[in-house]
Amino acid sequence: MKNQTTISEFILLGFSYGLQVQTLLFLVFLITYMVTIIENAIIIFVVNRNHHLHKPMYYFLGNLSFLEIWYISVTLPRLLFGFWSQSKSISFSSCMTQLYFFISLMCTECVLLAVMAYDRYLAVCHPLRYAAIMTHKLCFQLSVLSWAGGFSISLVKVSFISRLTFCGPQVINHFFCDISPVLNLSCTDMSLAETVDFALALLILLVPLLIIVFSYCCIVSTVLCMPSAQGRRKAFSTCTSHFTVVIVFFSATLFMYARPRRIHPFNLNKIVSIFYAVFTPALNPLIYCLRNKEVKKVLRKIIRNWLGQKRN
Repeated sequence: MKNQTTISEFILLGFSYGLQVQTLLFLVFLITYMVTIIENAIIIFVVNRNHHLHKPMYYFLGNLSFLEIWYISVTLPRLLFGFWSQSKSISFSSCMTQLYFFISLMCTECVLLAVMAYDRYLAVCHPLRYAAIMTHKLCFQLSVLSWAGGFSISLVKVSFISRLTFCGPQVINHFFCDISPVLNLSCTDMSLAETVDFALALLILLVPLLIIVFSYCCIVSTVLCMPSAQGRRKAFSTCTSHFTVVIVFFSATLFMYARPRRIHPFNLNKIVSIFYAVFTPALNPLIYCLRNKEVKKVLRKIIRNWLGQKRN
């Protein structure tokens, strides 16, 4: 160890293809980034400006859209800059900062999706008590719990990782600083950091997932007991958007983070990471807008009013 030099920067290998392929990828990711920002910004605007959507479900949806804007902004701008400038180096402090905020937002989304499942559980299973239980104060407290919990767990994870010594090689076979590729560059014993990371990953993934599963088991049981077919369809329609987002998000994150660190086919990691770090934030607003009648109704109303003002 005395003869080894601690490195102060990493090389993000990213997507090392020919110039034409990199140009195509740059355009694809740039369009995806712009579309994601616009989609989520529209949802936040629509929820805030329309009093018909001032309900707990849409309050949490606004939180999710706000999170998705920052979630994709942690990774994509750095990737786009790398395509544009052909610069692949990133300092140690920048790498740890990117890692911290990416994991924080991911953990926050796990908790927030569980909170949204609890909200749907109360709405379907306890409709008469829903307004009394899910007050503005409780919505705010659950939102703060999601953000504080996600950022606190990430702080513990990254604090253990940042204490490791990295002596080289300094090449990260990824397009952003993620836990697994960074850990595998350490030249010191990382068993404690791996154990802490794996335990906290299971905690932040499995506890919200269990809450979601329990909530939907109760929802399905309640809906199947409803005498009216129309009532069953209406109850299911309020949950399908959220349930679709849950499946997409947790299937990718469980694959990436709830497994031993040594199992890491890097090319497969990058493909899965593109899906949940880049395309999922773009898909979520579409899922909610296409499946939610209230959001579609408000959007159509806003577009009609805007077109009417343009004609006048």
